Amino acid sequence: MKKFCQSCGMPLDDSSLLGTEKDGSPTHDYCIYCYKEGAFEEPDITMEEMIEVCVPYMVEQGFDEEKARKMLAEFLPTLNRWVNRDE
Repeated sequence: MKKFCQSCGMPLDDSSLLGTEKDGSPTHDYCIYCYKEGAFEEPDITMEEMIEVCVPYMVEQGFDEEKARKMLAEFLPTLNRWVNRDE
């Protein structure tokens, strides 16, 4: 089963992309861009703001901007960081 960052949705298909816990061990839930040393890099970011951060990277990967935004709007609410979180 493919693993994704439970914050931004980035595929975690390479161990170099894994974030770290306070003790420096890798976390298998979050990427290095979202989570370092046991804490979120942007603890107060909203899901809508996260979508805006992610869209340019998806466009870089060849996605249409509106399709990327729609995909993220549907996918991010299913990730652990955003489940049951009031926006």
